[in-house]
Amino acid sequence: MSRSRTETHTPPPCPPGPTPTITTTTTDTHDVPTEEKKTSLLYSTEESPPLGQCILFAFQHYLVFIGGTIATPLLVVSFMCMEPNDPYRGDIVSTIIFVSGIITILQVTFGIRLPIIQGANFAYVAPAITIITYSFPACDSLDLSTMTADEKREQWQIRMRELQGAIVVSSVFQVLLGLSGAVGVLMRFVTPLTVVPTVTTLGLSLFSVATAQASSHWGISGLTVVLLVFISQYLKNVQVPYPFYSRGRGFHVNRAPIFTYFPLLLVICITWGVCGILTKLNLLPEESKARTDVTSDLLRDSSWFRIPYPGQWGVPSLSVGGVMGMTAAVFASVVESIGDYQACARVSERLTPPAHAVNRAVACEGLGCVLAGLYGTASGTASYTGNIILIGITRVPSRRVIQVSGLVMLLTGMCGKLCAVFASIPLPVLGGCLMFMFSLVTGIGLAPLQLICLRSPRNLFVLGFSLFIALAVPDWLEKNPGAVQTGYQMIDQGLTSLLQTSLFVGGLSGMILDNTIPGTIEERGLTNWQYFQQSRKSSTSEPADICYDLPFGMTHIERWNWTKYVPFLPTFGGFRRKE
Repeated sequence: MSRSRTETHTPPPCPPGPTPTITTTTTDTHDVPTEEKKTSLLYSTEESPPLGQCILFAFQHYLVFIGGTIATPLLVVSFMCMEPNDPYRGDIVSTIIFVSGIITILQVTFGIRLPIIQGANFAYVAPAITIITYSFPACDSLDLSTMTADEKREQWQIRMRELQGAIVVSSVFQVLLGLSGAVGVLMRFVTPLTVVPTVTTLGLSLFSVATAQASSHWGISGLTVVLLVFISQYLKNVQVPYPFYSRGRGFHVNRAPIFTYFPLLLVICITWGVCGILTKLNLLPEESKARTDVTSDLLRDSSWFRIPYPGQWGVPSLSVGGVMGMTAAVFASVVESIGDYQACARVSERLTPPAHAVNRAVACEGLGCVLAGLYGTASGTASYTGNIILIGITRVPSRRVIQVSGLVMLLTGMCGKLCAVFASIPLPVLGGCLMFMFSLVTGIGLAPLQLICLRSPRNLFVLGFSLFIALAVPDWLEKNPGAVQTGYQMIDQGLTSLLQTSLFVGGLSGMILDNTIPGTIEERGLTNWQYFQQSRKSSTSEPADICYDLPFGMTHIERWNWTKYVPFLPTFGGFRRKE
C-alpha cells in the first residue's frame, strides 16, 4: 500500500507534451531581434568603445585567457623529456599565445563574428599524452645528463613533430566539416546525452595527470587549490575599489568583481610568491620542484624578441594512431565550441547563430588548429568559455575589443622573456591549477543534465554506461599494452589510440545509445536543444542578424543566386529534403 501511495504523489517520468520545468529557458527574449528589445549592454557587438576603454577591456580578456592557455602546453611538455630550465619551454608558450592571437582575429572577423577568444584546449591533452607514451620510450628510461644539447633537443622535438602531424591532419577534417556544412548533419545526432559523457570524461580522465603534477609538493599545490576555491567561489561577489579616470567625472573610485575576473591569475601570483619566499629562505630542499631558482636558466637564456614561425621544430611526422587519436579531440572541441557560440550569442544579445556562421566558425577553428600544428604548440585551439563569462559580467560584447585582445596576444607572443616567465611557473602551482580547472571542465560537462529527465531509467542507463565504459576501456588498455591485435600494425595503433581516449569512447557510446534506444523528445531533453538555426533568418517575419554577415562583399553575395548553396556564405538556406 505504501508503494502505491508513493506512486500517486510522484509525477510521471517526463510525459510527452509540455516541456519539463528544468528545460525552461529564455529563448523568447533571445530570439527577438536586438533592435526591438531593451538592452543592458554598455556596447553592442557592432560598436567600438573609446580607444582607452577598448585597450583596458581587451587586456582584461587577455588576462582571463592566459592562465588556461599556458597550462595546456606546459602540461604536455612535461611528457616530452624537456628539462625544467630549457629555454625552449618559453618558446613553446610564446608560440601558443602567438597562434591564439592569429586565430582569435580570424574567428571574430571572418568566422562566427561573435566576441569569442580562441586558445589552447584541454581536449587535446589526453590524446597528446597517449601519442607520446605509446610511440616513444618513457622519459625515465633516458639519461639526459649524458646527452649533448643537440641530443636533448632532438628527444623532445621528435615527440613534438609527432604531435604536430597528428594535429594538422585531424584539423583538416575539421576544416572540411565546416566548409561542407556537414557539421549540421553531425549535430543532429549530438544530444545532451552525447555531450555529457564527452566533456565530463575529458575532465575525469585527466585527474591522474593533475595529481602527478600536484604531488611534486602537496603543500604548495594544496594551498593553490584552497585559494582558488576560496577566491573564485566565496569572494566572487566582492566589489574591489580601484582608481579610475573619465572625462566627465575626472579621477574617481570604481568597483569591480576582481576575484571573479582573475581568480586563476591572482592565485598563481600568490602561490608563486610563496614559492619564491620559501626558496629565498632556503626552506625547500634543493631538488624540490617548488623552488623558483630551478628555472633561473630559462629566464636568463630566453631571447627578448622572437617571432614564432611554421616548422620551427622541424617537419611534422605522421602516424595513423596519432591522427585517429587527435580526431577524437577535434570532435570533442567542435561539440564544446558550438555550445560556446550559442552561449556567447546569448550574453551578447544576438540571435542564435545561423548555420552558415557556425559552418564558417568550425572551419576557422579547424584552420587555427592547422596553424597550431604547423607552428608546434603541443595543442589545438578552441573557444574559451571563461571569456564568455567575462562578457556577461562587463556587458561589453564588442567585436573590436576582442580584435584588440588578439593583437595583444600577437605582441606578447613575440616577447620571449615574458613567455619564459609564464613557462617558469613552479610545477606544484601548475598542478594545483590543473586540479581546479579539470574539476570545472567536469562540472561544465554535467550541466546539460538539467535538460534531460533524470527519472527515466532509459536515460540513467545511457548516462551511467557511457561514463563507465569511457573510464573502464582506456584504463584496461593502459594496463594491457598491445592488447589490440588485428594483424595490421597501423590499424592496431589507430584503434588503441582511439580506445585510450576517454572522451571518444564516452561520446560515441552516448551518441549511439541515445539515438537508437527509444525515447520521447521531452525525455531526451531535445525540446529546447538547438545549437544553431538552419537558415539565415529565424523566421519569415524577422530580419537576419547582421552580426553574422561577412565584413565585406555582402552586396554581391546577396545578388548572386548560387551563393545560397554555399554552406559558409550568409545567404545559405540550409540543406532541405525535397518533398
